[in-house]
Amino acid sequence: MKYNFSFLSIVILIPTLTGCAVGPDYHKKDVWTPSKWPKPAQSLQIPTNSQVVMNKINPQWWEYFHDPVLSDLERRAVTSNLDIQMATQRLIASRAQLMIAGSARFPSLAAGASYQRSQYSKKSFSRALQKVRNSEPALGNVVNPSDVDVPSFNQWSDSLDTSWEVDLWGRVRRQYESAGALKQVSEEDRRGVLIAQQAEVAQNYITLRGLQSQLNIVKENEQIAQNILNLANQRFNGGLVTELDVRSAEAQLEQTRAEIPSLEQQIVEYINALGLLLGEPPRALSEELSTPTPIPLVPPQVPIGFPSELAQRRPDIRQAEAKLHSATAEVGVAVADFYPKVTVDAQMGFRSLSFRDLGFWGARAWNVGPSISLPIFEGGKLKGQLTLKKAEQKEAALAYRKTVLQAWQEVDNALNAYKAEQLKQERLQDTVKSNQRAVYLAQAQYRQGLQTYINVLDAQRRLLSSQQDLIDSNAQISINLVQLYKALGGGWESKYPEKIVASKEPLSKQN
Repeated sequence: MKYNFSFLSIVILIPTLTGCAVGPDYHKKDVWTPSKWPKPAQSLQIPTNSQVVMNKINPQWWEYFHDPVLSDLERRAVTSNLDIQMATQRLIASRAQLMIAGSARFPSLAAGASYQRSQYSKKSFSRALQKVRNSEPALGNVVNPSDVDVPSFNQWSDSLDTSWEVDLWGRVRRQYESAGALKQVSEEDRRGVLIAQQAEVAQNYITLRGLQSQLNIVKENEQIAQNILNLANQRFNGGLVTELDVRSAEAQLEQTRAEIPSLEQQIVEYINALGLLLGEPPRALSEELSTPTPIPLVPPQVPIGFPSELAQRRPDIRQAEAKLHSATAEVGVAVADFYPKVTVDAQMGFRSLSFRDLGFWGARAWNVGPSISLPIFEGGKLKGQLTLKKAEQKEAALAYRKTVLQAWQEVDNALNAYKAEQLKQERLQDTVKSNQRAVYLAQAQYRQGLQTYINVLDAQRRLLSSQQDLIDSNAQISINLVQLYKALGGGWESKYPEKIVASKEPLSKQN
């Protein structure tokens, strides 16, 4: 009765002991957050057409551009982008790793069965009898070794085997904790890939529309150059100008035309780039994207959320925190390796020399008992491993701090860039208007013979250059807005869709 009480006490005590875990516990870090968004530079504090406001961000931020083609591309990229699909597979792999790590918390159970036909050596048996004869002659003479015939025999067995590590020091739980944090790393990695690919789609699309607008401007200037060439020929035939004006007009026309193939090449490249982002072969999107449309314009008000939400929106911050969590748990694993490892093994089954007797209770066989292993000397391996894990934890903490600071730097830079480009655009608009007026006046005076062709040529070149700069600036403003939302974490979703690869619905319906 005393033995039964002791055994029962051990069974009750084991779960109590497994509640202990050595090593440091992870505590969520406080993220540095300013009370307000960074103000733009002093020279940029001028009202612009598009202002940032602290309102809730639409997770589908590209809808602020009000471009149905762009919105459609973004929805298709969520389900078709190959980088997102690869990130999803990495997430699936990390979940499998978590399942593997979690299995160590429970006993393992396996069933087995075996059959053996055995034949012992007659020589071995003869030598054993010879030893008996030598030590006890009276007994040894009873059996003559040469007359012994050792028969073969069958051995049948089946059993249930179980093994369980008693997690006295929390080593298994720390491993599971680390695997759970690494799963979160993979989740944030996929979220970061999704945000990056959505931003890439928007940037490539805006650049494509900018190139198409530039191509239209070049073609318009080609027509202007052709009209000036016709005028130069008329004046040359009338004896009013020399051949120099005609050749200069021809050169300007050909120089303008020379820009067309380069722009067309870049247009094809960006259409193919968008196709790759959607997992499509080259030229697959040519039909739907070749028709030029205006550059998507930014809205009058741009919601950017609140500063306190940045750490929740940015996947890189959440990922860095999860890595720190994993590194902290790994320190606990390294500490637990210094303590004894207790394992309980048990086996229950039947063994018999005859298959007919295998199922009888008399053929039962079992064993159960704990095993303890204590590291005594491993040449400094455990100490070195603990030092390694502590260094990795400190590195992860520094990386987390750097990630937070870098995130705020990117937001600050993006806000300033968005503001600065708008001011640049306003100056370029005035420049284009002035150059358009200059070309008109130069052409009119040239027709009247009051100006040389050089003045017309210079005015036309300045106009083309300023028009191209204005288009670049219009596209850059929209691209800067994309960069701003990327820096802000792409919006805010409390939960990303679990099966974004298989789903064909828009992201907004999946949340």
